[in-house]
Amino acid sequence: MVDTLTLVLAGVVLYTVLALTLKTQGYLPDWVRVSGPITTLHTERGKKFLDWLARPKRFWRAWGNFGLGIALVVMVGTFALVIFAGVQALSNPTPTALNRPRNVLAIPGVNDFLPLSAAVEILTGLLIGLVVHEGGHGLMCRVEDIEIDSMGLALLAFIPIGAFVEPDEDSRNAASRGAQTRMFAAGVTNNFAVAVVAFALLFGPVVGSIAVVSGVPVGGSLPGSPAKTAGIDRGDVVTGVDGREVENASELDAALATTDASEVSVTLRDGRTASVERKVLVTGSVPDTDGTVPSPVEKNTTIVAVNGTAVHTEGAFHAAARNHSVARLETADGRTVTAPLGAYAVVIPPSEDSPAPMADAGATPESTVVITKMDDARITDRADLTAFLDSTDAGQQVAVTAYTYRGDEFQRQSYDVTLGEHPRDDTGFLGVTAIQPGVTGMVVDDFGIDAYPADFFLGVLGGGDVNLPIDSPFTRAYLTITLPFAVVTIPGVGYAFPGFVGAYANFYTAAGGPLSFLGTGLLLLLGSVLFWTAWINVIIGQFNCTPAFPLDGGHILRTSTQAVVSRLPIDNKYAATKAVTTGVGLLMLTGLLLMIFGPRLLT
Repeated sequence: MVDTLTLVLAGVVLYTVLALTLKTQGYLPDWVRVSGPITTLHTERGKKFLDWLARPKRFWRAWGNFGLGIALVVMVGTFALVIFAGVQALSNPTPTALNRPRNVLAIPGVNDFLPLSAAVEILTGLLIGLVVHEGGHGLMCRVEDIEIDSMGLALLAFIPIGAFVEPDEDSRNAASRGAQTRMFAAGVTNNFAVAVVAFALLFGPVVGSIAVVSGVPVGGSLPGSPAKTAGIDRGDVVTGVDGREVENASELDAALATTDASEVSVTLRDGRTASVERKVLVTGSVPDTDGTVPSPVEKNTTIVAVNGTAVHTEGAFHAAARNHSVARLETADGRTVTAPLGAYAVVIPPSEDSPAPMADAGATPESTVVITKMDDARITDRADLTAFLDSTDAGQQVAVTAYTYRGDEFQRQSYDVTLGEHPRDDTGFLGVTAIQPGVTGMVVDDFGIDAYPADFFLGVLGGGDVNLPIDSPFTRAYLTITLPFAVVTIPGVGYAFPGFVGAYANFYTAAGGPLSFLGTGLLLLLGSVLFWTAWINVIIGQFNCTPAFPLDGGHILRTSTQAVVSRLPIDNKYAATKAVTTGVGLLMLTGLLLMIFGPRLLT
């Protein structure tokens, strides 16, 4: 299947060929200009409106000065952020989804964090952002008596990429330095103002009128899982199991844990009933990479028996694992694997920075261990190990039973460990790291849905409580801006926030707020448009504050540098200004290139 990026590129090439052909043949009007894949639409309409809007000049100059202060702060922050990211790319070149080159493009469906399902809302926000940005430049041109040659919209083929205002060069150069600086800062000021208004409307009446539906929102079903086989998938909402109502993921887990039935009847919010045949599916395991000792059974494998005892539920598997430190696992594809069942970890080597009690007791540093017993406590997984260590103190003696690997074989070992002082908590420290979830690194599930964090997303946007380590306006602001990247930036969330769109709209409803009269569909559409409009305007404003030409930040840097240099006792003020602007611009370009391409070129 052809991916979205290929389709977009093919469309751009086809459009470019067609547009250049029409240009050559003289079929394009004067107000349409084509240069390769870039098309600009020019107009002189709107000048009279700008003249009328610019009449309270004192107010707009005050607004311009206020915006200039904001722009300077954001410029400094952007410069520091880009340089820091560039240094990080050199020192720790780790490729992530955030620095994939395709994610530089603000094209829904191409950018991993801009979903195609929200394309209309994103493009609406983009158009609003471009219009208010260039409108700000145009308005301040008239406030400062700078003539405008033309205004218009720029497109990459059929994709809007910017609006523009073309000031008359002679008129602009004749304006004062302050007038030019306010004009350049006006665009980003308007973007940030639109973002504040959109977020205020979203956080207030809109989100205040939205609630999460009762039940378990299904963000997706795991491949090969019982739920997938039963037809339960993204967009569904589980409301009951065997006639027992469930309102959230915890209640679903409790309902499944109380029955050993191999088949359960699941009720969905849309009225359907699905019959789910449960099985023990490995949904996560430690892979065999670069010599890493793998989990005994790999991901997406079904375990059917433990030491000859048939298991078809997660509870039955854990009960069987608790009865055997070493067990024979049988899989649905006919394989049999014998392995220790415990907490999977790696021994920390001795160093000056951290205690290494396990290594000091005789365990091989950096070796893989499966811990099955601590004193008289049976350890089957990470939760057991963590619970035991939470009850200990530094200096306490503990008898540890573990299995270590020698090639493909494992050996039982016993260690008398004197626990060290934990570097962060007031508990004993065993001296192991990379403790994997599950039994010997195997996470199992007998149902197989991935719950969507609808409550968390709505809570961040102001619709409820969110359990945060530090709950402050700054934390909320950071989380809101990073919601489209939440799958990468917020541990444990597992999803990016696409807005209230597509299948995810099934998880929300209009309930009780001042705008509930709009109905669920219109209310969720308004919420999505406001979210993406605010988010896109923040990005446009921040990007244009980058202190490099031809962006607004580059022009503001030049005029600001001229203002400072003009007061210095040096002869060649032009050369000094050029040195500063060129140096900063090159640093920014280098930082941006390292951010985008460095992690993949250096690994």
